Amino acid sequence: MGKLSGFLDYPRQDEPRETPATRVRHWREFTPALPESVARIEAARCMDCGIPFCNNGCPVHNLIPDFNDHVWRGRWREALDALHATNNFPEFTGRVCPAPCESACTLGIHQTSVGIKAIEHAIIDTGWAQGWVQPQPAHARSGRSVAIVGSGPAGLAAAQQLARAGHAVSVFDRQARAGGLLRYGIPDFKLEKTHIDRRLAQLEAEGVVFRCGVEIGDAAGQLSAAELLDTFDAVLLAVGAEQPRDLPIPGRELGGIHFAMDFLRPQNQRNAGEPVADAIDAAGQRVVVIGGGDTGSDCVGTCNRQGARSVTQFELLAQPPAQENKPLVWPYWPIKLRISSSHEEGCARDWAVTTQAFLPGSGADADRVRALRVCRVEWRDGRMHELPDSSFEIEADRVLLALGFVHPRAPLLRAFGVAADARGNIKAEAGAHACSYASSVPRVYAAGDARRGQSLVVWAIREGREAARAIDLQLRTPADAAR
Repeated sequence: MGKLSGFLDYPRQDEPRETPATRVRHWREFTPALPESVARIEAARCMDCGIPFCNNGCPVHNLIPDFNDHVWRGRWREALDALHATNNFPEFTGRVCPAPCESACTLGIHQTSVGIKAIEHAIIDTGWAQGWVQPQPAHARSGRSVAIVGSGPAGLAAAQQLARAGHAVSVFDRQARAGGLLRYGIPDFKLEKTHIDRRLAQLEAEGVVFRCGVEIGDAAGQLSAAELLDTFDAVLLAVGAEQPRDLPIPGRELGGIHFAMDFLRPQNQRNAGEPVADAIDAAGQRVVVIGGGDTGSDCVGTCNRQGARSVTQFELLAQPPAQENKPLVWPYWPIKLRISSSHEEGCARDWAVTTQAFLPGSGADADRVRALRVCRVEWRDGRMHELPDSSFEIEADRVLLALGFVHPRAPLLRAFGVAADARGNIKAEAGAHACSYASSVPRVYAAGDARRGQSLVVWAIREGREAARAIDLQLRTPADAAR
């Protein structure tokens, strides 16, 4: 714990931010870590609450009271060790995680919760600045090899754990550079890619081999699943849930309607200086974003930086309350109104709206979207009901579909022959036993969004770590060694 009376003595210390008017002019991060002196005060607010619910609220079960106490006492190296004990990449989660741990904080019942995410951010930035984050290569090699398909947070976490256990690890990714959605999905203003690059350098120093620009499948020019299984002792599929949810309504074929990732990825590539052939520019346009989650918010922030004329975001669900009913929901993740940094920069938001059709322009623009016909809805008995006489039109030059992701790409699953669950994800059971994360095909495992469906970066890290442990246990059994 921190200071005995810290939660009574100090108000919450939030991270500073650049003003919206300033930050929309660039693509850099705009939320610096708390200074060490301020982070110590925030860590001092951690209570001696007896049962630290924050541990269970965090998917990787971070040792939160432990590193808070270390920060309060100025033991930053020990705080970093406690943080790395459960989380391979706190610089990612300290920037993009929605912090379910804070919703579970006991102090949050009657005050503002401890700023756990900000403290995590400060610890890892201090660790990098002090040169404490160093490669940890294995002391002995196991003689076994693992192929990991996908280089997002699940794949990278598994790669680091397996390499440190002494296995030869190769990570394959079809993109030009490793990082998955961390690199090509999350905008730079939330996560600058230098954080990914220095972690990749650490993994390479620990023995991980990255093979990017390699497509896995059965088509010509692709590396086949059979070749991977012939070459490696185990294969982990950590490819994410890349199939976007579509909106098949009249007018969907019109130009100017795009999946969110087809909009976000080229901008990240352009920021990185990579060649971009299909960039989508919202400058001077009226943009409608359909979908109220994090991806939709990322689209809003990107549109603002590109110079959109206006941005409107629709959400199918009703507007949530500004404050949750804490006695009812604590320590679980609450449903309440959330205003992201992108919303602060400029966005008209509307709730309980469903889109009925995309309307075309006229003349030379007959093949492009001109407007959307939408209507109001209400939710009764868990079902959506359109309200009569509530339809209206909203003009749009560009529509971005940010409706989430449904499952991994089906061709990859067919290439390996793995069974899928009812939602189209790779069927594999999570848990603490030796067969955890094993698919229906021997020696093929799955973790992250490819297994559990669209989720958080912190969940991907947890699953990558747990899958690595399961694979390590299997590779060290005599039965497997005799295959």
